[in-house]
Amino acid sequence: MDKFDVIIVGTGVAGLFTALSVSPDFKVLMISKDKIENSDSYLAQGGICTLKEPADFDSFLEDTLRAGRYENNQDSVKVMIENSPMIMDRLVEYGVRFDINKDGTYEYTREGAHSTYRILHHKDVTGKEITNKLLNNVRERENITLKEYTKMLDFIIEDNVCHGVVIKEKDAVRAVYAKQVVLATGGIGGLFTHSTNFRHITGDSFALALRHGVQLQNINYIQIHPTTLYEEAKNRKFLISESVRGEGGILLNKKGERFVDELLPRDVVTEAIRKQMDEDGRPFVMLSIKHMPKEEIIRRFPNIYRHCLEVGYDLSKEDIPVTPAQHYLMGGILADTYGRTSVKHLFAVGETACNGVHGANRLASNSLLESLVFSERAGWIISEETENIEYGEPHVSLEEYKDIDAWDEKNRQIIMEEIKRRDGEFYDKWCDK
Repeated sequence: MDKFDVIIVGTGVAGLFTALSVSPDFKVLMISKDKIENSDSYLAQGGICTLKEPADFDSFLEDTLRAGRYENNQDSVKVMIENSPMIMDRLVEYGVRFDINKDGTYEYTREGAHSTYRILHHKDVTGKEITNKLLNNVRERENITLKEYTKMLDFIIEDNVCHGVVIKEKDAVRAVYAKQVVLATGGIGGLFTHSTNFRHITGDSFALALRHGVQLQNINYIQIHPTTLYEEAKNRKFLISESVRGEGGILLNKKGERFVDELLPRDVVTEAIRKQMDEDGRPFVMLSIKHMPKEEIIRRFPNIYRHCLEVGYDLSKEDIPVTPAQHYLMGGILADTYGRTSVKHLFAVGETACNGVHGANRLASNSLLESLVFSERAGWIISEETENIEYGEPHVSLEEYKDIDAWDEKNRQIIMEEIKRRDGEFYDKWCDK
């Protein structure tokens, strides 16, 4: 019988940081449905917010609350902001490199709805830099077992206590037991035709939560990112970071006219683009950053510049077509500031969790910070509690997982029906029929 002290489902920054925050005395299993590196954390471009000086606390708080339409849990927001400098220190200890100025100080950038420059970055691949460095450190831990292409099919819950998960690895389906289970499975982008997320991120945790009665919150609070590169192919959309607009990029209509303040919150800019596309009669608007010297574009946005060049656009010479796409889930499995859910010994962190930090709309570059702050706190609690927990080994029948395609399709239906039930207007506007 497979047993671990802790099972972590997901290998993005939330899962990795939880694993690094758990005592090395515990046996940890980390699983990823796809290749270990293929998490949405890896795709994050713009950067990570931090409290760069105490005087910015109130402004950082207000920016986050305003972007979230004041539906945020203020206690959670305060915890996130207060812990941000410590998180930056830990990232640097793990080898993460942030861009610096010529005088050796950190180079901060700004994005939409931020009142000041408080975002650290590594070129335009901040998520990749952080994820890679955390993964390197996880791989050095002898107590952590990593398994890729291993899919969580179900929770093992009895009497409101989680005892493990059912997994599929290659062609084998089996139950794996644990004292504590952490869900770090990301959001729901794989359920949308147009999304910046990896296609395999399909909200499995939320469907299972609905099946088992695990409490959810604001599952219909789904962020549509204003600017992804418009391409006719229906594959994952390439994100054009908000920091491009933060550095002066402007949005233009069919006549070449600017039609919106690009630094308004994401939901406001997205709606303005949607209306402009309707007026123009085409599925995109144009984004221009031609005011920046070519060498500065290449220095600041090398990945974006390279990708656009590969598909035929030179950012230094021409405008590029952009369109909104599903990007992020503000809601999720209800969790406290230590990742604890409504089920005992079941934790949720990162985009999978909803601790109220983001309210109804996430402030740009708060996602990586939120994931790290609360996954570390989950690791603290797990380290304190796990030794005193006894294994539960309820019997699991594997019969219902014989037709996994049918199981997955039912999960998809469960989630989309719940979104529609909670917000029919959003469903009709953005969800696939």
